[in-house]
This record gives sequence, C-alpha cells and structure tokens, in this order.
Amino acid sequence: MTRRTLRTASAALGMLALASCAQDTASTAPGAVRNTGAEQVELAPAALTVAEAIRINEVESNQGTPGDWVELVNLSNEPLDISGYRLKDNDNSRPFAFPSGTIVPANGFLVVEEAQFDYGLGANDMVRLFAPDNVTIIDSYAWTAHASTTYARCPDGTGAFGTASTVTKGAANDCGAAIKINEIESSGGTPGDWIELYNPTNSVVNVSGYVVKDSDDTHVYVIPTGTTIAAQGYLVIDESSLGFGLGGEDAVRLFRANGTTLVDSYNWTAHAATTYGRCPDGTGSLVNTAASTKGTANNCAAATTAVVINEVESNGDPAGDWVEFYNTSAATVDLSGYVFRDNQDGSDHSYVIPTGTTIAPGGFLVLLESQFGYGLGTDDSARLFAPGGATLVASYSWGPHAATTYARCPDGTGEFRTSTTSTRGAANDCAVSVRINEVESNGGTPGDWVELFNAGATTVDLSGYVFRDNNNAAGYVLPSGTTIAANGYLVLEEAQFGFGLGGGDAARLFAPDGTTLIDSYVWTAHASTTYGRCVNGSGAFTTTTAPTKGAANACPGEIVYSAWPGDQTISNATPAGTVFGGNMSGLFYQPQSGMATGVVWAVRNGPGALFRLTNVGGLWTPKAARTWTNGKLLRYPDGAGDVDAEGVTAVGSNIYVSAERNNASSSVSRNSILLFDVSVETGATLVAKREWNITSSIAANGANLGLEGITRIPDAFLVARGFYDESKGRAYNPADYPNSNGGVFFVGVEGTGQIHAFALDHVSGGFTRLASFTSGFASIMDVTFDAELGQFWAVCDDTCQGRMTNLRIDTQAGSPTQGRFVVSQRFERPTGMPNLNNEGFTFAPLAECVGGKRPALWADDGETGGFSLRLGTVTCTPF
Repeated sequence: MTRRTLRTASAALGMLALASCAQDTASTAPGAVRNTGAEQVELAPAALTVAEAIRINEVESNQGTPGDWVELVNLSNEPLDISGYRLKDNDNSRPFAFPSGTIVPANGFLVVEEAQFDYGLGANDMVRLFAPDNVTIIDSYAWTAHASTTYARCPDGTGAFGTASTVTKGAANDCGAAIKINEIESSGGTPGDWIELYNPTNSVVNVSGYVVKDSDDTHVYVIPTGTTIAAQGYLVIDESSLGFGLGGEDAVRLFRANGTTLVDSYNWTAHAATTYGRCPDGTGSLVNTAASTKGTANNCAAATTAVVINEVESNGDPAGDWVEFYNTSAATVDLSGYVFRDNQDGSDHSYVIPTGTTIAPGGFLVLLESQFGYGLGTDDSARLFAPGGATLVASYSWGPHAATTYARCPDGTGEFRTSTTSTRGAANDCAVSVRINEVESNGGTPGDWVELFNAGATTVDLSGYVFRDNNNAAGYVLPSGTTIAANGYLVLEEAQFGFGLGGGDAARLFAPDGTTLIDSYVWTAHASTTYGRCVNGSGAFTTTTAPTKGAANACPGEIVYSAWPGDQTISNATPAGTVFGGNMSGLFYQPQSGMATGVVWAVRNGPGALFRLTNVGGLWTPKAARTWTNGKLLRYPDGAGDVDAEGVTAVGSNIYVSAERNNASSSVSRNSILLFDVSVETGATLVAKREWNITSSIAANGANLGLEGITRIPDAFLVARGFYDESKGRAYNPADYPNSNGGVFFVGVEGTGQIHAFALDHVSGGFTRLASFTSGFASIMDVTFDAELGQFWAVCDDTCQGRMTNLRIDTQAGSPTQGRFVVSQRFERPTGMPNLNNEGFTFAPLAECVGGKRPALWADDGETGGFSLRLGTVTCTPF
C-alpha cells in the first residue's frame, strides 16, 4: 500500500513538520521482525525511550492480508531497539518476544504478523505491549467486536483508537472522514450518468482535490477546490463534470487528494434496473434501489416482515448445512439482494441472495452450505438482513447441534424445537414423536402389554394421553407426570390399563382430548411372538423374532448389535469447568514409558487444534506446559489456514491428523492427512511438516462430509493375515512402498461410511490407495486399531445411535473377501451413554486392565453439559 506523507503528532511532543518518506536502512540481526518502511518527520531533538515512543498504532483482528496483525509506531526521531519486548493478546500464557535485533525505524512503523506471534486475535480481545521483564506494560488496546476495517489511532501514536476509514498497514493511519459512494447511475439518467457521494459524519467535510475514477485509470476527475459536503449531506457529480460515462461493467473509485489512498469503491457487472444505492444511506451495501433518488436519501424498499427462518440444519445432512425460510404472507416476496449471515459479520460470512429470488405465498426457500460458503456450528445463529446488510429481518440462535433439525412448530409462527424428522423445503414435521412400537396380546410376562417408543430427540410428556383397544369406552388415562425420554420406551401393562387384548383387536393411543388419534395398530390373530415395528420405532408392524419388552425390536433379517463389551456406566472425564469450546473430534491414547497412565491426543475441528491431555486424579486435563493449556492451533505446511482436524493418531513424536477441509475456505473439500512433529514445536501453533492431499483418490463428498478418523496398522499385522493390495492385485508387500515408515494408514469418510487404506511416502509426499471397504455404517466418525488385540474399530455417532463395529481381515482360503477387511462384530453404545455426537474413541493399553476391563474414552463434538470427554471401560480380552 502506498504511504501517505502527512501525519500529526501530539502537542506534548511538539509540532511535527512534513517531510518525505524514506526507507529505513538500519540493519537488523538475522531472525528480526521485518520493518515495513518509515516516513521521516522532524521532531524535537530530545531522545525518547521505548516506553515513551513506541505505541500500538493499528490492529487487524478479523483476518486481514495474510491474517491478523498489529502495527507499532515509533514517535522518536531515532531508531529504537525493542528486542525482548513482549506482545500479548488477552491470554497471558502465550507472549510473543521480539527477536534480538528488532528495530522500529525512526518516525516509522513495524508490523507484526499473525504468523509471527502465532495466534489469532478475537472479536472480544486486546493487544498489550510489555517491557522485557514481562510485567511492565508499555501500551494496550482492547475491543469488544471486530472493526469493519481496522482499529487505529488518529493521529498516529497519540490519538484515541477508532475504526479506521481505510486500512493502512505499515503506513500512516487514514484519519480523514469516511466519505461514501452512495448512489450510482450508469445507464443514462437525467441528464446522463452520475455519482452521488454521502458524508455520514456530523460535520462539514472539505473534499477539495479528492479524485474520482471509473475502472480505467486514465479516466480521472479531481473535485474542485472549495467543494464541501454538509453533515449527513450529499454531493452529486454529473457525467458532464466527470468527463466520462459509466459502463454496464464498470466501477467507481474515490481517492483522497493524494490520488492513492482509496476511500471507497464499488464494481458492477451490469447496469442496475434503477440505480445502485446504499441501503441504508452511507452504511449499507450497494444494491438495486427501488427508484432513483439523485441528491437525496436512497429509496430502499421496506424490508419484508413476512419471511421467517423456519428450519435449520447445522450438523450436515448429505447436502451439508442449510437454512430454510418461510413466507407467512399471502403475497410473493422478493428476496433479491437480502443478506444471509451466521453469527459472524465479516464479508466472508455475508451471502447476498441472487437477483430474482422469490418465495411464493406460504412457500419455502432453502439456502445450502454450498451456496453461502461456510458451515454452521454449535452456539451459532442464522440471520437474514434487508438489502445492504444493515437491517435485521429474521434470526434464530441455538446452542448444541439438534439431533435432527431445529424447526418451528407450526410452520412460520411457532416456537423452535427439535423436529421429529428433517423436512428440508417442506412443511415441518411437528407430529408427536411417540409411536406404538410392540404389542403382546397373548399373555406375556406377567400379562398382555403395549410398548410405546419416543423417536424424537427430546423427552415427551404423556400426561393425560389415553390408551384404548378396539373398544371406544373410556380407556386408560396415563397418569400425570408420565414421560418418555428421547429414543426411550414406555411399557403399559395389562394390570395398569385394566383389560386384556384379544386375538382380533387393536392398540390405540389418543391425545388428552380423547379424540385425536396419535397412533394405532390393528391385528386379526395373536402373533406367535409379538407384533413390532421393523425398523424399530418407524417401520411397519410385523411378527418379531422374539419379544423385546422395553427394548429395541427383534426384526426378521435385521442386523443384531451386541451389548457394549464393558461397563454400561459412563462418567465425565474432564474436570468441571474444563471447556474446549465444542467441536472435539478424534482421540488417540499413547502409552508413556515409566508412567502409570499415558497421554491422550485430542483434536478439535474448529478452530483446528491439537490437545495433549494427561491424567490428573482420574480426570483428563490439558497439559499445563509448553503452551499446551489451550491446545495448539494447527496450520498447513505453508503456515496458513485453519485445519479442520477430525482424526488423530501418533507414532512416537509424529502426530498424524486427518482433515476434511481448510476452515478458512470451508466450502471446498480438502481431504488431507497431515504430519506434525510435537518434539520440536514450542509455540501456540503447530505447522505441518507434510500434507498428503488425497481428495482426488476418494469419492466426491460435501466439504463437511469428508475425512474423519485415522489410524495406522503395522506392516507385520497386515502381512501375517494376507492383507490384499487392490492397487497391485495381490497380497500386500511393504517392499512396494519403501518409504511408508512401516505401516498403512486407514481413514474413514463421513459422507460414505467407507474406510480407505493408504501407503504414504514420507520422502516424496506421494501416496497410494491400497484398499477401500465399508465400515458397516452409512456414516463414520472415527477409526482406531488395537495393536495388542489385533482389533480394528469403526465408530459412528448419534447418526447410528452411537454404535460401533469391529473389523477383521478375512483369512478363509477361497473366500471372495479373502485378504479384505470385513465386519465381524457390532456393538451398541453403553446403556449409560446418551445418544451424543461422539466423534472420537480410544482406549488404554492392556497394562491398565483391572478386573478384565480397561479405560475407554469418547469425545463429544457438541460438548453436552459442558463436557467434551466421557469415560467408560472396554474388555481386555479379544472377541
């Protein structure tokens, strides 16, 4: 950016005189922070110390170029050495020490990049400069929200902080008024094309010498001397004054009088039907106006009050995240130019709805993640703004992800609740989620009974509901306080309802009014076992293979899941108040020589981070050393990006992480395996040593439906069991892959439920896909290999009721799957474990077995109840 040549100093430092810009030539030691140039200004001759002359001058906290940064200014007329001085945000655990030889040039600037201080700045954060003693504070600035540009002192170094008119990284701050291009006529108005400027301040602004250009740098108009714009007033520049017309694909740019400092601009690709204007004046984005209003307030059509947010998917169905809007009125509503945002206000989270987008009366409009370009998280929002992005039209905020979706019941007017089923682009499913699920009509234990099942994600109160057989008499009224937990069962016994069920009879459930039928089943003869829904809870009734009173139905031909092979009780595994911020995903337990318990490596998918957890008093706690307390943020090999870390495994000090995308480009798949070396990293950020981007080698999937778990299986295990290499068409031979470091990596893909095996070349960075096979699920969240028992686990989350499968290599000679991994066992989650969004699973080694069981850990992406990890046990014997 070109530097300005005018700046003002504090009266306390004396009057400053204008001088030319000059590049500082002071030498710096190797590794010193790069200075960005200086502009020379005459000061009083008295020498100033660092504490007197160095100030925080400008702050970018919302991902500038190439990331966040902090600018310091030197108010002295001498270069100043700040070696050993410390820069911190609001976290005292991660100070950045300026390297030896760091010089801030006389009267100049020094920019410290995010890549140097190794952490990002937040929306509610601060920057502090400390002396080398790490105690004495030199300067500080705190803020509570990201600036639309940057926060900057005006004048430089001495003035109060405010939102800068323009970003001036490494140069004098732009303290001029933020004059706005407010309305544009590019298609021949009256008497021709024109540009309207607006002064949003409360004072008259002199714009003498300001420069106006279109997209052609040779088209230059200099605003005449003496030209002013009244407070909150307008200035129109006609085509006859400009000396050039505006095209159908063009731009308008406004510069300060120096001709280089860009104040405002707007580009377009076609003429507006009316004009392009800011809505509201001076602050909103430029959109198609309702009518031309040359020299007066823009005609911004009144924002609709008829459109509401109706349903939200924040946890990724096959199409990714999405938001559904509903038109509550009897007229079509045009949403052209309306702006959709989540809980962030940045331009990268502001999606402008395309021209021509309408919602019919009583109709629906769905915006997909692939359209708005980012995913929705826990503790997030969906917001709709009028054109220009300033006026809020509709919003909804939530905490954890919904088990299905969040939806209004009834559509458009009701309160939000967890829906019974997802209904993207259609009327919400507001039905009571309780169904008659199983019926015993022929004298069970101790008599006839009817089982109810709650297929919803929340507890349902059945107080006052009425159960009847085929007789329309009064029936049995369920007592006050009767409830069914989410995915739970309630059995009504013959002794309760007071009548038996016949060979030709019915079971009917009514609402408390006694007339609204909720569910029913009619039969003409007793079942040999029971009648039950298959699939459990939602399918049609059939004769079951066995009664399962108060449990999932036993359905003909249905896959059977065994009880969890460990204790059924579960406890929280982290200290109270240990909050990771949600989004915890993969886990890996790594034994430590000479220690009673090992280390658990855990990854968070957003912001991507790696945590090193140790066992303190039976609870897993972030290690309070080498900046592990808050985890280490993960970066790609170029030092940039935000790794959406989903799975983790370890080989010595090498940590392998599976990722499905770069959160900084969240709509684009980037399925990668990344290698980090934790033995050499001491800062708050880990930069990958290598990336294997395997996106082209697996089936296409949504950006939020890619790689999840990762595990490594040693060559010796694979060779001993004749693992089949599909790429070679024969048994696996490690000699074919000499740089794979003794093992094969297996990754699971969320969107397909497939597991893929890769040989990774640690020298060239190449890779070979050796095999692909099903996990036994349509979706998968983690994979982990038990090297001691030779068991390969595949983990599903609440999508599959928290179930797991165990896989083995088929060693049967002549089998069509010989040498391939096949599902050998299937397990329910522990009965004490709620159906959570568990995305990670790991277990302790056999050395920690007590009574034939060892600790096992689950990671909950939703951080339910404020806890990300839960502890149980798993067997120490092979299946």
